[in-house]
Amino acid sequence: MLTKRIIPCLDIKNGRTVKGINFIDLRDAGDPVELAEIYAEAGADELVFLDISATEERRKTLAELVYHVGEKVNIPFTVGGGISSIEDVDILLQNGADKVSINSSAVKNPQLINDLVAKFGSQCIVVAIDAKQINGEWVVHLVGGKVPTELNLFAWAKEVEQRGAGEILFTSMNNDGTKDGFANKALARLSTELNIPIIASGGAGTMQHFTDTFIEGKADAALAASVFHFKEIEIVDLKRQLKKEGIPVRL
Repeated sequence: MLTKRIIPCLDIKNGRTVKGINFIDLRDAGDPVELAEIYAEAGADELVFLDISATEERRKTLAELVYHVGEKVNIPFTVGGGISSIEDVDILLQNGADKVSINSSAVKNPQLINDLVAKFGSQCIVVAIDAKQINGEWVVHLVGGKVPTELNLFAWAKEVEQRGAGEILFTSMNNDGTKDGFANKALARLSTELNIPIIASGGAGTMQHFTDTFIEGKADAALAASVFHFKEIEIVDLKRQLKKEGIPVRL
């Protein structure tokens, strides 16, 4: 069985790590390069950096951040935020990113997934999906969760897989920042219906939540932010606990 991955997520705004609840009420959580180094040494399997206020003018700033992170860490890291072209991806990969995450740009132009996979390979391309459960339906949202679409989570996820994406990063907007646990029913359905890895995001509050998402949610990886940033859960302790529960992890 493949080992389950623990992935700290660093949401970046104006060069700093921030964290909010339900995608709002942001507060400062530290320097992203310092945090990246700490997490790599603490046993994180991968890192995800999301520039939540990305614009074209700031692509250079993000590339510099990626370069400095690459100097400090020896684990794979994914970068996302405002990526909408082959050129954007090229810059980030050249500066040290291992993968890129696309979200709004993929919905607006699904062919972008095919184009990026053809150029860089599916192993480099993660499609992030932010979805909110409304009246029992999981609705895909864009622009950091601000804009609802007509897309259904499961239909869009299948299309993403068919277009060649290597992984899906699913964030439940209902669960994000609540620390009440991951959206395991939706995750289990995604994991059952798709053949590519699913990263669970949104809702981590306790070690048990990670156990639950790997067992009940059938997730391949679990991503969290505030519980790691504010030292509510130490990664090494979490992994030891998961190991005790019989969940395969890298120690």
